[in-house]
Amino acid sequence: MQLKGYFYVILAAVLWALIGPVSRYAFEAGMPPLEVAFWRSCLAWVFFASQARALGQMRVARNDLPAVLAFGVVGIAGLFGSYAMAVRAGGAALASVLLYTAPAWVAVMSRLWLGERLSTPKIAAVVLTIVGVAGISLGPDWSGGKSFGVAAILFGLLSGITYALYYIFGKRYLGRYSTPTLFLYALPVGALVVSPFFRFEAHPLQAWVAVAVLAFVSTYLAYSIYYAGLKHLEATRASVVATLEPLVASLLAFFLWDETFTPLGYIGAALILSAVLLTVVDGARRRRIAAMPSRAGA
Repeated sequence: MQLKGYFYVILAAVLWALIGPVSRYAFEAGMPPLEVAFWRSCLAWVFFASQARALGQMRVARNDLPAVLAFGVVGIAGLFGSYAMAVRAGGAALASVLLYTAPAWVAVMSRLWLGERLSTPKIAAVVLTIVGVAGISLGPDWSGGKSFGVAAILFGLLSGITYALYYIFGKRYLGRYSTPTLFLYALPVGALVVSPFFRFEAHPLQAWVAVAVLAFVSTYLAYSIYYAGLKHLEATRASVVATLEPLVASLLAFFLWDETFTPLGYIGAALILSAVLLTVVDGARRRRIAAMPSRAGA
């Protein structure tokens, strides 16, 4: 069952990796980033709402509704907004690195709220992941000695924290509700919060096709598959494995637009793969240890 969880999370990471290339087509067609995020949320809501209605899973307990709506504000609008502000204040490279501090935040939050143990392999995997993503994203800027303001750092860290809440929220509420039920309520809230920050304008067909692909493939399918995997994995392990996303996105950029890594970037990619491998091996080791008493009793 845990192996199935790893497969689901890796597949979701691949689908998320399409966000950058597909969004680029929407941007080239003249649709601004926050409008892409808005329509992506709205169209994905149609898919989740249809599934929730077909399954008869549209109700959320009154006591849980504030948390689900808050997830729409923080986990959807908060992530989109803080990440956009981080890019504007410090550039995309810094924003990307600070976004992928999420595994570190997940490890801390999981310890505080979910009771997961911070084992040495988990800590090592988190460190490898963060250093690896830094190598992919910050190579040229780091060597150039670029400095960043306080606002860029704070907004970037906020994007990492809001991204981390996806894992914690899923672990806490997926046992009570299906994925379509949760996004039925969260997505429109996030779209509503984002809507004041852009102006609606007409766009060519290319933009709408790109947004539709983002909504169905990289949102509806990706989140459905990811949360199915999260049912079989600890939140920290899932968050580390999901960081295959920037590696896959970089490979897509290479084949589509001939973009390449710096030497430091290749080292970063290797560190990310090492972190994922360490996570999988540690999980297998713990399963063997857990199975030993039962075998002895048999």
